[in-house]
Amino acid sequence: MALFMYQLAYTPESWAAQLKHPENRGDSVGKALAEAGGGKLVGSYYSFGEYDLVLIFDLPSAEAMSAIALAVGAGGAVKSAQTTVLISGHDAVAAMKKASAIHYKPAK
Repeated sequence: MALFMYQLAYTPESWAAQLKHPENRGDSVGKALAEAGGGKLVGSYYSFGEYDLVLIFDLPSAEAMSAIALAVGAGGAVKSAQTTVLISGHDAVAAMKKASAIHYKPAK
């Protein structure tokens, strides 16, 4: 399983519909999306700024996350979204150790 942060910004039409029928769609829809992708919703948070909602998913693969993002994007309620793969501090340190053995020569 892998962790993914999915940030999305609603369209004005989607906000208008949500104002008519307020509910925590982050939890309800987020959970349904995660389960459809074979995983679980770790958390959902509304946010200020470029994105309106942040969902943290624990999913079996990047393919599962891609399927969720494609389905949400095709729905028309989201004007923009961004997916970020999350790794633990332990995995980040392991990657740093492996990186020291990789010899990369930048173009000059």
